[in-house]
Formats: sequence, C-alpha cells, structure tokens
Amino acid sequence: MTTTPARPASVARFVSCHSVLHLDARHPLARQAVLDPHIMHRTVMSGFHGWTEPNSSDARAQMGVLNVWDIDLRADRLVLVVQSRVQPDWSAVPSAALAEDIVTLPVDLSVRAGDTFTFRTVLNPARDRQSWQNTPEGPRFVTRRLADTTPAHARTWFAERLDPTPGTPTSTPRRPTVRRIGAQGDASAMAVRILPKLTFHNRHRGAKVGRADIRGTLKVTDPTTFVTTLTEGLGRARAYGCGLLLIREAGA
Repeated sequence: MTTTPARPASVARFVSCHSVLHLDARHPLARQAVLDPHIMHRTVMSGFHGWTEPNSSDARAQMGVLNVWDIDLRADRLVLVVQSRVQPDWSAVPSAALAEDIVTLPVDLSVRAGDTFTFRTVLNPARDRQSWQNTPEGPRFVTRRLADTTPAHARTWFAERLDPTPGTPTSTPRRPTVRRIGAQGDASAMAVRILPKLTFHNRHRGAKVGRADIRGTLKVTDPTTFVTTLTEGLGRARAYGCGLLLIREAGA
C-alpha cells in the first residue's frame, strides 16, 4: 500500500515572549557578561527562577529560552534580547545596570505558507572534521567539531538548512540530512558577518564558540517547521547567544 506524504500545515501559530534589556556597558555586570559566556548565560537565566526543578539539566530548553546580544562600544550600551515560552522576572538585574527600563513584549503570530520575513540571527556554524589520529590506544578515526570562520562557510551552513527552491535538488551534497528551517531564501543575497569568538575562562577553559551574524529574507514553505525553528532555535551553542531567529514581516 502506498502512503501519500502528508502536506505541510497551511498555517501555524508562534506564541512567545520577548524581553529587551538595555544595559550600561560600563556596569560590572555587563562587563563581566561580555567577557565570560557563562556569566552572560547566568544573567539571562536569572529571569527564570522557579519555573523548573532546581538543577534541571535542560531548564533552558524546557522554558524555550534563547537570546542574542549586541554591544555598542561608542555608546557604552549592551542590548540583550531574550525569548522565552514563560514569563520572566528581571528583578534580579540591578537597576544601576540598566540604561533603560526593561521592555517585555508578548508575541502571537500566525505563520502561513508563502509569508515573507526579513530576519536576523547569530549562529554557531559548526561542522565536523574527521581524521586519523594517533592515540594511546593506537590509530583512531577522530571527529572534531569546528566552527566555520569565513562568511562563505557560514553562508553555506545556512543554505544547507533552507528548503530547496523549485528546480534545485531536494538535498544538498554536503549535509543531506540536516534539519530544515521550513523556509526558502537566496543565501547568496544574505549579509554575513563573522563575529568575535566567545572564549570560556572557567568551565570548558580554552573552548571557543564561533559566531556568524546572518541577515536576509525568508519565504515560508512549511509553517509548522518554521515555527519550530523560531521556538527552539537553530544550530548549536543556543545557551550562549546563538540560534535565535528574529523575524519581521517584509515591508513592515
């Protein structure tokens, strides 16, 4: 018996909460957060105490917490955008660290196939590199995860996750099984900027997170998959300011 593949839903609903924190970059909290990814992570998670069991290993994922931040060195301003599926409480952030009042916005968006959005995201465009290495147990095939460090690599990484446009292959030759975004886009027209790597100082000392800022336009092909991408984020290092896809209706 032949089963006909189910058609993607024509509409899906994205419900979330966005918080925008404008911090004084001269304040010790902001300075420490910029210098140490773990302090930035703790600052973000300080708004969500009590929603999950203490010491839960996947608390961030349970609450759908994603974030992205930018620092304006001329204006001494750190802007932090936090997305969550629960309501945050930012009372733990010292008032002296705030350059403006915190804004918390509910998001309730119906996404339809064919909708077009401009987007901005910061990603960790990591790839696997495999090689033979000598180990105490003898030669072994070792897989290392590396962050791509050029705009071309980051653009390719993102393009592999787009749905194919009509007339193109249904999968990319490099990574045919990657998780799709649920949208189409012209990767060649997207603006890509490699950001400074984040370096860990205590836990995972010496480890680094590569980052790429990507901006462009997306056309939704599968609303359910697209909303999942918006909700769960994209790629790795989502606890450290990567993976949040910020969108705006094209022309808005």
